[in-house]
Amino acid sequence: MKALVLSAYKQLDIVDMPTPQPAEDELLIRIRACGICGSDVHGYDGSTGRRLPPVVMGHEAAGVVESVGKAVTNFRAGDRVTFDSTVFCGKCFYCQRGQANLCDDREVIGVSTPVFRRVGAFAEFVTVPARIAYPLPESLSFPHAALIEAVSVAVHGVSLTPVALNDTAVVVGAGMIGLLALQAVRLAGAGRVFVFDIDDSRLELARSLGATETFNTRSADVVPRVIELTAGRGADVALECVGTTIAVKLALDSVRKGAAVTLIGNVAPTIELGLQSAVTRQIRLQGSCASSGEYPACIELISRGAIRVEPLLSAVAPLEDGSSWFHRLYEREPGLLKVVLQP
Repeated sequence: MKALVLSAYKQLDIVDMPTPQPAEDELLIRIRACGICGSDVHGYDGSTGRRLPPVVMGHEAAGVVESVGKAVTNFRAGDRVTFDSTVFCGKCFYCQRGQANLCDDREVIGVSTPVFRRVGAFAEFVTVPARIAYPLPESLSFPHAALIEAVSVAVHGVSLTPVALNDTAVVVGAGMIGLLALQAVRLAGAGRVFVFDIDDSRLELARSLGATETFNTRSADVVPRVIELTAGRGADVALECVGTTIAVKLALDSVRKGAAVTLIGNVAPTIELGLQSAVTRQIRLQGSCASSGEYPACIELISRGAIRVEPLLSAVAPLEDGSSWFHRLYEREPGLLKVVLQP
């Protein structure tokens, strides 16, 4: 099979590899679409330490079952499927509690570390455990289905956030996850959603997707404006979707006393935190990791248009062009958001 391999940092090559064979509990999936995740772009230069070359990246994918292992009974060849990015054991303390994203033996498709290596979906075929796969309706295109993983990350973050009916929410970051979190928090009952970013084109897209107000943090003093718009109190909840010191500070400073800030962004491994601001105002800080069982709901939400993914899709391109698209995303080409590759 052909695969797009990160041979060295900032070097991607199309390579012929043996087609994998499914273990008894696995599916062999012919990939029809795989999205380039922001974490793949950060792994492209080695900055995350979680894409050790050589590795086939890619975990936002959908395709068709080619064959099944002998112990698989719930899927058959020809089924349209997507799959979770998290490979969980199903047996540990956390899996038994329904927190598969916190599994003690958690691995991630398309990720390689000193501890584990999982071949990803920037390839013609990939094998995954049947327990992490989900059927797709015929009405959902493969490029749109490749965005389910990102939707699940946003929906999971919102599910951990105590949003009450008609609350005011702040979303920091209008990238892929931020724009999906905006839609998810509206569905959860938020009456107003304020979105922060440094890119006016992304803020325009946020408005088209339901943002009540948008603020460019490079050109406006946004915190006083949010305070003003909330009767001097601040927002009720914030979803931080960047993962830097500046972004987390904006989230903290924009909320009222007793509010909740959910941390979804994960760019910088460490940040500075205004501890007194959080403690003296009794702010709840909630981390959010990947997703945990939200896939069926996300499939349904996308299928009926409750969460819109088409406006977030910048390009669908052949796998052979993957290297150039990675470079364009890495260089932050204006207007690019989500790129999906097709083997």
